[in-house]
Amino acid sequence: MKRRDVLILAGALPLGVNAQVSDLADAINKAGRQRMLSQRMGKAWLAMVHNTEGRSAQAVLDKSMALFDRQLVELKAFAPSPEIRETYTALDAAWSDYKTALVGATPSKAGAAALLKADARVLALAHQGTQQYEAAMGRPVGKLVNIAGRQRMLSQRMAKFYYAATLPVDASMAITEIGKARTEFLAAMTTLRDAPEANARIRDELSLADSQWFFFDQALQRVQSGAAASAKPMSDVFVTSENLLSVMDRVTELYANLKS
Repeated sequence: MKRRDVLILAGALPLGVNAQVSDLADAINKAGRQRMLSQRMGKAWLAMVHNTEGRSAQAVLDKSMALFDRQLVELKAFAPSPEIRETYTALDAAWSDYKTALVGATPSKAGAAALLKADARVLALAHQGTQQYEAAMGRPVGKLVNIAGRQRMLSQRMAKFYYAATLPVDASMAITEIGKARTEFLAAMTTLRDAPEANARIRDELSLADSQWFFFDQALQRVQSGAAASAKPMSDVFVTSENLLSVMDRVTELYANLKS
């Protein structure tokens, strides 16, 4: 399979196929997926500013927005406590602002700073909801679902800040954020690999994630080293971030299905 074919498949990932939240493990998975979507939408929007992977970026943005809308309704309805419902009520309002930034005008450098501010608010509340669902579950596997799910977010966050740095929009901050996310991603991979709950299927997927990470990290290092932006590395970041996301989504699902 060629890398371009992989991208086409990744843009149509069957993320969040269940029509409703089935249990707390599923809630942690979907709540964590909202974190990822906040960053994936920003990545796609900024890629469009760069005219990078235009058709695929638009498809990723459209599908991510639809999935975020659907899961927000599901998580709000499933909320087992007033505190969790309050978080998702607040997330609903923040999402409205972010959605306006995403679709209210043609993607451009002029709107990038406002977009990054809006997605940060959505990410913070989505993370809060994930933490609350993990606490409600109160089992060790819930933490692993949360950690695996956060890897999805970090893959998209690094790609998003790559595009921000190369616009540039607050390039020094963006490069710092890429470095922080990279450190967190690698530490979490060790945690997931060493967890007693990691069965053979999970370890196989994590090995695949390692190989995808290698290519993604190579693309990211261009901006961290100060190399000039060009079409190929920008495309590589988009493709490899989608591929890494696909693998880490499967890992998260595998942990969520352990339910122990």
